[in-house]
Amino acid sequence: MHLAAHFPGVNSTTVWADPRSGSQIDFSSFEHLARTAERGLFDFFFLAEGLRLREHNGRIHDLDVVGRPESITVLNALAAVTDRLGLAGTVNTTFNEPYELARRLASLDHLSAGRAAWNVVTSSDAFTGENFRRGGYLDRADRYTRAAEFLATARELWDSWAPEGPPRPFAHSGPQFGIEGEFTVPRPPQGHPVVIQAGDSAEGREFAASAADVIFTRHSTPEAGREFYADVKGRLARYGRDPGDLKIMPGVTYVLGDTDAEARERAAEIRHQQVSPQNAILAAEQIWGRDLSAYDPDGPFPDIDPDLDSTLVQGRVRVADPLVVAEKWRALSEAKGLSIRQTIVESSGRQSFVGSPATVAAALDEFVATDAADGFILVPHLTPGGLDDFVDQVVPLLQERGVFRTEYSGTTLRAHLGLTVPAGKGGAS
Repeated sequence: MHLAAHFPGVNSTTVWADPRSGSQIDFSSFEHLARTAERGLFDFFFLAEGLRLREHNGRIHDLDVVGRPESITVLNALAAVTDRLGLAGTVNTTFNEPYELARRLASLDHLSAGRAAWNVVTSSDAFTGENFRRGGYLDRADRYTRAAEFLATARELWDSWAPEGPPRPFAHSGPQFGIEGEFTVPRPPQGHPVVIQAGDSAEGREFAASAADVIFTRHSTPEAGREFYADVKGRLARYGRDPGDLKIMPGVTYVLGDTDAEARERAAEIRHQQVSPQNAILAAEQIWGRDLSAYDPDGPFPDIDPDLDSTLVQGRVRVADPLVVAEKWRALSEAKGLSIRQTIVESSGRQSFVGSPATVAAALDEFVATDAADGFILVPHLTPGGLDDFVDQVVPLLQERGVFRTEYSGTTLRAHLGLTVPAGKGGAS
């Protein structure tokens, strides 16, 4: 079983009002979570990043983080206070350039002695693009076209150095990029930093099957996980890859208690903290695209349809059809007599694994044993101490079951994940 730790904050998971909730931007918070993950023998630490603060009705979104440092800078600092933990940063292929980013990632891999990973993301959002010279020019259909060539070009740059020896000139000419010269950073210790890809669309699945080492998914139920696992693993052969060449790791949450009943009570309390009355209206507005401040969060949903052309919410990725979601929420509300807030608590963002440490360990084990995942990226609801109880209480039980390491057997992230080192080519064209 592979485990990774996600530093929370750019999502609705964090319980901000909990007195144990700490800073989302101080280095001490990043260090605490990373050290905890390494103490738990996790494969890697995962840091998400957005390129623009999201807005809601013209104001910064309540659940966004203002002042978050740039990802790779944080990871370089964490390389100095950890020894074995992989360090994964989210970097956008739409608003960066291959040469510059390949240098930063190769540098991180050298500074960490082979622990760097790159979560490859894309953007077709003109709102985010306003921060950049190109300003959102990229059509949604072209996101993965650019991302695929971006990644291939970065790998050409890393391969332009022989494993032992000086660089050779590179030259890349393609629809997206035309560059040539000499790469200034020696070949990374891992050959290539580990590539992570997050996406559930057909294009995202195909991109992961063709080029990624790890895929970060949203499928946190066994049934959905097994369907996704079989589909993506089944795509690998057409690219000459084996099932073990791509690790499938859904992002999951958990709540522990001394008993299963206590854990369920805690989970319900946490869920209501995450979806406050104010946040319930915000969540509904994200679907309806309308100002719903006049509606009572303890009352029914509006009887009007979502505005599909709305600009009320800016900078958020739309992952579902608003009309479908609105209809689903209204139907659930009417069937169970639930308010807006109760419906959102019931239908979105529920904890993935809830129970005593033994119950959670057994559920995680079954998930992997039945080919629903290769492991998990844990998203705690508290920063920075939200992973402590899992490492102290669940990891030992997974070790007793013989499904999780009792020590690191290698020094690089590729070793932790059981991935081979790409063969060096000593030049690219």
